[in-house]
Amino acid sequence: MWYCSKCSAAGRQPHRRVWVVWFFLALGCLTGVVLPSSAAAAEKLTVYSGRAERLIKPVLDAFTAKTGIPIDLLSSGTTELLNRLKAEGDRSPADLLITNDAGSLELARTAGLLRPIDVEDVNRVIPAPFRAPDNSWIGLSGRFWIIVCNTTMVQPGQVTSLFDLADPHWKGKIAIPSASSEYLQAGISVLRAGVGDERTKQFLIGLRDNAGTQVYQKSSQIVEAVAKGQVAMGIVNHYYVYRHLAAQPSAPLAIVMPDQQEGGVGAIMNVAGVAVLKHTPHFEQAIQLIKFLVGETGQKMFADLDKEYPLNPTVKADSALIDRQSFRPAAIPLTKLAELREPTLQLIEQVGLR
Repeated sequence: MWYCSKCSAAGRQPHRRVWVVWFFLALGCLTGVVLPSSAAAAEKLTVYSGRAERLIKPVLDAFTAKTGIPIDLLSSGTTELLNRLKAEGDRSPADLLITNDAGSLELARTAGLLRPIDVEDVNRVIPAPFRAPDNSWIGLSGRFWIIVCNTTMVQPGQVTSLFDLADPHWKGKIAIPSASSEYLQAGISVLRAGVGDERTKQFLIGLRDNAGTQVYQKSSQIVEAVAKGQVAMGIVNHYYVYRHLAAQPSAPLAIVMPDQQEGGVGAIMNVAGVAVLKHTPHFEQAIQLIKFLVGETGQKMFADLDKEYPLNPTVKADSALIDRQSFRPAAIPLTKLAELREPTLQLIEQVGLR
């Protein structure tokens, strides 16, 4: 039994603090348990991610390998994550939020969930159009909404615009995302901003009628249906096509980058992005992660593994992709996607898309 000498000499009971210290020291010796240091615990980051785990985890693992900072990754739907963050408030364990959609990041910003950052290394490599006005979210990689065609069923030049897919000629021959798709909601929002509600509504009606039952929850399923000739065309983000071709090079697939004609709205662009939660106690480590994601290593992984367009202009896209300088994107600012979303959802429901 261990005693404080001063207390023993005075005939008093040993200090409670001394008992506690020796108890834990003895426990460590007997069991081999090493108590974690507060510094090590403070370094761990928790990331809420709306991206598929297989697409983001390799990049996060590379960050951990480089810095030694471990990451707890929670993957779920972006809407579910936003609702969770609102419910958790300042008690949330999340340090960062990653999503597939700038509109969702902007919704998080307007809900007061995010902490603006001002880091020169980030500002220098990610152009301003791909960041929130106050830098509370940062774009990481770009994707374009494209038309994927079966080359045995669609002739070159036969389709040049998304609006062509509403032509009754293609009835029963196209596949589309479900109404719950963030990609669909963002794409329709851009169309509304570019051509107005009435023309967009007529487009959606034609899309609904031509797709019929060919409505899919996953974009990879749309590409598969086109590749098998179940439908002639589909609407997906570009990288789903390139990933399919990387696995099956002989698949009869081609991409149309739509609406490049004079007066066309341009190719609809969205970005995956990252944000720091305002309550995080690990701000410095969170900034380290963001610097890694926008730096050469992170951007190259997005380009090579995910077939997305790097937003850091010093990093080249995969050579298989259409040259980014050869087509024109839509002019609608990414920051408008949030305010456009609710009216878009109402229009989608009014038309009756599934």
